[in-house]
Amino acid sequence: MSSTANGKSGTWRNWAGNVTARPAREVTPASVEELSAAVRRAAADGLRVKAVGTGHSFTAAAATDGVLIRPQLLTGIRKIDREAGTVTVEAGTPLKRLNLALAREGLSLTNMGDIMEQTVSGAISTGTHGTGRDSASIAAQITGLELVTADGSVLSCSEKENPEVFAAARIGIGALGVITAITFSVEPVFLLTAREEPMSFDEVTSTFDELFAENEHFEFYWFPHTDSCTTKRNNRSAGPEKPVSTVRGLFEDEFLSNGVFQVANYVGRGVPATIPAIAKISSRALSARMYTDIPYKVFTSPRRVRFTEMEYAVPRAALVETLRELKAMVDRSPLRVSFPVEVRTAPADDITLSTASGRDTAYIAVHMFKGTPYQAYFSAAERIFTAHEGRPHWGKIHSRDAEYLAEAYPRFGEFTALRDRLDPERRFGNDYLRRVLGE
Repeated sequence: MSSTANGKSGTWRNWAGNVTARPAREVTPASVEELSAAVRRAAADGLRVKAVGTGHSFTAAAATDGVLIRPQLLTGIRKIDREAGTVTVEAGTPLKRLNLALAREGLSLTNMGDIMEQTVSGAISTGTHGTGRDSASIAAQITGLELVTADGSVLSCSEKENPEVFAAARIGIGALGVITAITFSVEPVFLLTAREEPMSFDEVTSTFDELFAENEHFEFYWFPHTDSCTTKRNNRSAGPEKPVSTVRGLFEDEFLSNGVFQVANYVGRGVPATIPAIAKISSRALSARMYTDIPYKVFTSPRRVRFTEMEYAVPRAALVETLRELKAMVDRSPLRVSFPVEVRTAPADDITLSTASGRDTAYIAVHMFKGTPYQAYFSAAERIFTAHEGRPHWGKIHSRDAEYLAEAYPRFGEFTALRDRLDPERRFGNDYLRRVLGE
C-alpha cells in the first residue's frame, strides 16, 4: 500500500477548490483485501476513514482528517454478464472509462449525467443523475454492490442479498462504508437523436408538461437576466449515426461553451454590471442543431469552466411555479448571474435517500463562476426551493441539516438506523455527515 509523499500527507482539494482537507495519511489499496486492512488499521489507530473520487462534489462529503482512501488502483470491469444484462465494475473506475469500455463491448447504460469525469462510486454515492422521463439516476441502474464496512468485513448487497443495505447504500453519501464494486444494469448500445434549440422562458414553462411527456430526455437552460432558454431533447433513434461535425463540435462545444464562455465569465466577474448584456449574447450564441450518436456522446459534454453549484430536487408538479419565483427573484434583485440555470427531471425511485425517492422529480441547478461570491444568490434560491419541499443534491452546496432532511425524506430514519447498525463508532463520519445525518 502506498502513501503519498513518502507517508507524509498533503492537502486534498476538490474540483471547484472550495473544499480542502489535510488527512493524517493517504492509502491507495490495490485490492479489496488491502482496503479492508486499511479500514481495520484506521480503527486500531482511532482514525476516521473516507474514500475520495475525483472531487467533483461541492460539499465536504469526502473530506477527512483521518485516512483518505484513493481508489485509483481499484478500476476496470470485473465481469460482463450478457444474459443478465449486467456489468460489474471496480469502484474507482472513472465513468469515462466505463462508457468507453461498454461502447467497445456494444453496451451502454440507459441514462447518465452530463459529465463523465467522476468515479462510478463517487457519482452514485451523491446521487448523480441526468434527465429522464422514464429512466432515473445512475444509482437507480444498480443491481448489486460490494461494500467494506466499519469492521473491515466485505458485504455483498442486492435486492436478494442484504436488501435493506442495498436500498440505502446505492446513494449512501459514504456513510455506510467504502464501496469496492458496483453491478450496473446495461443494455445493447443504441442511438439517440439530440435536438437542441432556443425557446423563450414563457414558452418553455407554459408547455413544460408536453415537452416532458413527449421526450424521453428533456432538459433546458435558462439564462438569468434574459427571457431566453436553450432546450435539449434526446430520444432513441433508428439511425443512421450523424454525429456533430468536428469543426462544429470544436466551435460550439469547445470555443463557445468553454472558451468564449470562460472569457465572458472573467469579464463578468471583473465588471458585474456587464453581465446582463453578456447573458443576452450568450443565450443567442448557440444555434439550433440536431445530431445522432451513441448515448455517452449525447448525454455528456466537456465542462472546463469551473464554477460552484447548488441543486435542489422539487416535486415535478411544482417545477414551473418554483422556476417562475426564481426568475422573479433574480429580476428584482441586484444579483448579477453569468451562468445559466439548468432544469432536468427524474421519475420516482425506491432508494432511501435518493433526491427522487418516492416522488416524480424536477431538478433546478444554479451556478456561479468560480471565484465569484455565490452566497447571496444561493441563499435566495434556497429559500424558494425549500418552500417547495426541496431536497438538496448531496454533492452540491446547501445549508440544510438533519432536522430539515428528516422531514424532507420519509425514509430518513430507516437510513440513520442502518448507519447505527453498520457504523456505530462513525468510522466513516465527518463534519458534513454530522450536519446532514445528525449524531
